[in-house]
Amino acid sequence: MFRRLRTKLTVLYAGLFGAALIVISVVVYASIAANARAVVRDELMSSGTVFDRVWSLRADELRGSASLLSRDFGFREAVASRDQATIRSALENLRVRLGIDMAFIMGVDGRITGQDPALLQGAEVRLMQAVEQDDNPSGVLMIGDTPYQATATPILSPTLVGWVVFASRLDAREMKSLERLSAIPLDAAVLGRDEKSRAWVAPPGVSGPAGGVVSRALVGEIDQAMAAKATEARDFRAPGGDALTLVKPLKAIGGDGPAALLLSYPMARAMAPYSPMLAIIVLTGAGGIAVLVIGSWILARSVTRPISVLDEAVQRLSRGENAAVEPTTTDELGRLATSFNAMASEIRERERRITHLALHDQETNLPNRLALDRAVEALAARTRRDGLKLAVLSLNVNRFTHVRGAIGYDLAGAMMGEIGQALQRLRPGDPVGRLANGVLAVAFAVREVDEARRIAGHLQHVLEAPVRLGAHAVDVSLTLGLAVYPDLVDDAALLINRASVAADQARDSHRSLVLFDAAAYGDPRAKLSLMSEMLGAITAGEIFIHLQPKFDLRLGRTTGAEALVRWRHPQRGMVMPDAFIPMAEETGHIRTLTEHVLSLAIAQQAALKAQGFDIALSVNMSGRLVGDAEFCEEALLLARQAKGELCLEVTETAVIADPERALENLERFADAGIKISIDDYGAGLSSLAYLKQMRAHELKIDKAFVIGMAEGQKDALLVRSTVDLAHSLGLKVTAEGVETAMVQALLTAMGCDLAQGYFIARPMTQGDLAAFLQRERDQAAGDAELQRARPQATGARSG
Repeated sequence: MFRRLRTKLTVLYAGLFGAALIVISVVVYASIAANARAVVRDELMSSGTVFDRVWSLRADELRGSASLLSRDFGFREAVASRDQATIRSALENLRVRLGIDMAFIMGVDGRITGQDPALLQGAEVRLMQAVEQDDNPSGVLMIGDTPYQATATPILSPTLVGWVVFASRLDAREMKSLERLSAIPLDAAVLGRDEKSRAWVAPPGVSGPAGGVVSRALVGEIDQAMAAKATEARDFRAPGGDALTLVKPLKAIGGDGPAALLLSYPMARAMAPYSPMLAIIVLTGAGGIAVLVIGSWILARSVTRPISVLDEAVQRLSRGENAAVEPTTTDELGRLATSFNAMASEIRERERRITHLALHDQETNLPNRLALDRAVEALAARTRRDGLKLAVLSLNVNRFTHVRGAIGYDLAGAMMGEIGQALQRLRPGDPVGRLANGVLAVAFAVREVDEARRIAGHLQHVLEAPVRLGAHAVDVSLTLGLAVYPDLVDDAALLINRASVAADQARDSHRSLVLFDAAAYGDPRAKLSLMSEMLGAITAGEIFIHLQPKFDLRLGRTTGAEALVRWRHPQRGMVMPDAFIPMAEETGHIRTLTEHVLSLAIAQQAALKAQGFDIALSVNMSGRLVGDAEFCEEALLLARQAKGELCLEVTETAVIADPERALENLERFADAGIKISIDDYGAGLSSLAYLKQMRAHELKIDKAFVIGMAEGQKDALLVRSTVDLAHSLGLKVTAEGVETAMVQALLTAMGCDLAQGYFIARPMTQGDLAAFLQRERDQAAGDAELQRARPQATGARSG
């Protein structure tokens, strides 16, 4: 949050002081507010008592004046004789003398004299109800929205002829006179119930919480106080601020509900006298904080200045620059600066050693792959600038593993070091490094590829001289791979990999020097993409199988077929098996592909059987799967669904990697009734030992020997001997690559069991195979019919 310690210290000190000041201010304010609240509460209670007294005196005065008037003989005669002028004159004189707002006579029939009935707004009805219940009612009378303090006195002449009614308005003016009796400037209002809505209403012009429309909160406060018959002042949270209120219930006349006197005093008004004192406290606190901030800043700066110097030194040290701090004191900060200088010196030494270890091979002290990558990048930039080409040469020590096993790891490392040093002497200034145990590399600038070849040849000639290790000499043989930029790649760093690949290409082609062949290497990313697409193609049904018939030379008909995988790519068209099967083996996807082909073969075999064709189906199994126990389990589960004979074709070299497990799995297949065929016999390093151990049922002669049978006796002799050997071991023999009638005839004469090739039939779909088998069956039936017809024809001629 804080980027500087001095800022943090200043803010911390100022924050603590400010927090203490806030706590003090809150306590002072709370004390003042509590004291003001207590004073207001007491004043409200006193004002309530004064109002009770004033109300009582006013009621007595009205009642006495009305009683005096009602007993006056002349007035009673005027009322009895309905002398309107006398009545009005007497009422008006008394109203003016008493200072009241209304004075009128209400007859026993409810007729109003001395006042316009329209001004009463229906109040005469409630008066009539009141006098029927009480001969001398007194209290609050609501006339419209305005409350009146009213009293009614009966007129007897000698019987009851009416009532004298006096009413004094309890409006804002009257409330102001009441407010002036209080020691504090409180707000007073008499509230009454509206006749229709039964809501509390205040007279016009009243200020304070009751002014205007009585809020729902205030209505709730009045109702609670009335229900609880509260005699104490209560807190009220008005929209305009907190206030203390005192509600005193008043008697109402007639059908009106209860009336109430509301006394209120805003706390903001009570706290106003203390505002200057609070402002002084705030200003004093702000000044104290300002002084504290300035002092804290000065103090923190003196403390943090040495720390800032150390911080800058640490940043320089982190960037790899030399950093040292001059100690200026003898306290903890001075000792810290001395310790930092010692630490920085040790870090620089360790960094030098670590950098050397990170960029050099430990055995030979030659630059390693990382150092060579950086050097090649730098050299590539210079060669581009100078219009030259960059060549990287990979030098592989032949049979390095065997040499190391013979002379030991230490001497093998020393040998690589000697070769590397010799290479550095031959190419001074050019980057040299060790890529792997027996691999060195050097990069140099050339004008043409032929120049790079000549340099590589010269280096090979010089470096293949015996290397002396103490008293002994070790012969060295090298295989070189060359890559040149920009003829091959756009990224100079890839040249090292290309040079290593070129060395592998040289080793595979048994040559000592090879220039990287991009066409032979291909695009690994495209191959990886192809494998990813292959898995999707299996799900999408783009990978399917064709069936190539296997013709039984003894029976003269097709008895089996081999399932061959095909891939119809939506963009690339038909993808040849040689393009994706080897990659599937390398990436481990061959298991998924083989399981898919096996399931398709079993399904199509069942479909053919349903059409009346019972044939054996062969499926190729990669040598990488022969020792796979999980594949073995899955294949056995699939084989249980087969509706006919099933055969797995494997090469005899498939058991070389893990003979024990491979032979065990082949035994399990054989025990489950699955035939085992030894595929491509003779194409590789055929071993009679593995042929003896494998529990096989069929041997397939590679087409390379079968195709050449008609042209040379050697191939025919090899095929003949293979057929005899297989029969001696109890194996059937299938010949692949049968493409002519002569080859088929020779195989029949040799006793070969089955033939497979383009002369028999090309690979085809399941539907085409069914049609092929039906034609073969029809032809066999026709031949049989012809054979039966020949004896009959011979007998007829004899007759």
